[in-house]
Amino acid sequence: MIEIKNLVKAFDGKTILHDISCTFETGKTNLIIGQSGSGKTVMLKSMVGLITPDRGEILFDGRNQLTMSSSERKQLRTEIGMLFQGSALFDSETVLGNVMFPLRMFSGMSAAEIKERAQFCLERVKLKGADDKYPSEISGGMQKRVAIARAIALNPKYLFCDEPNSGLDPRTSIVIDELLTDITHEYNITTVINTHDMNSVLGIGENIIFLNRGHREWVGDMHKIYHTSNEALNTFVFANDLFQKVKAYVLSNEKPYPPTN
Repeated sequence: MIEIKNLVKAFDGKTILHDISCTFETGKTNLIIGQSGSGKTVMLKSMVGLITPDRGEILFDGRNQLTMSSSERKQLRTEIGMLFQGSALFDSETVLGNVMFPLRMFSGMSAAEIKERAQFCLERVKLKGADDKYPSEISGGMQKRVAIARAIALNPKYLFCDEPNSGLDPRTSIVIDELLTDITHEYNITTVINTHDMNSVLGIGENIIFLNRGHREWVGDMHKIYHTSNEALNTFVFANDLFQKVKAYVLSNEKPYPPTN
């Protein structure tokens, strides 16, 4: 579990995060949503240690990241997996080489153990047999799956995903969402996803944090979001005609909307 307490961050005198408190639950897909400029990227970067907040606490299972010693921070980094928006694969490395990279850097495993673990992770994301291909030789969806395999290679307690469906078609986005959900539940990971994808919000949002102009305005899940009275959240999630129809259907039937192809 990750707890955010009274988090404040400003740049050049402009406050981006206003006294935010929230909890990201273990074994669930935790989504951060909001308009561009709402502060969600700043909050995600603060959580992974790329930005230092001005005030507040970031607790990883009770351990305050902001007061850790250098050795404690190093240990925490080994417990974190990161899925970047653009996958961030090494073009000069094969698929297998990309997944092996963090294991070589941080695991202390033997060469044989590293290869075995990397191959297991690739099989887990359904990429068995792609070991020797290079990123340029596979599709965008496959690149995302390689990036997920690399992110879970060190068996992290915490998985951070920055716009995991960016640049993907709707069908592939669903595959990535399902994979992230399965991995989260299977390995009991605290997964935090920064997203603009409303299909993800309504499909896998087990714990949703809505930020609006740097304030935490709403917390709930993919079922409660249909009943929210928060005007800004309603406008953000149900802006387009399709999602308005989805909402109307769910509220009238109180059951999941049938999948569309």
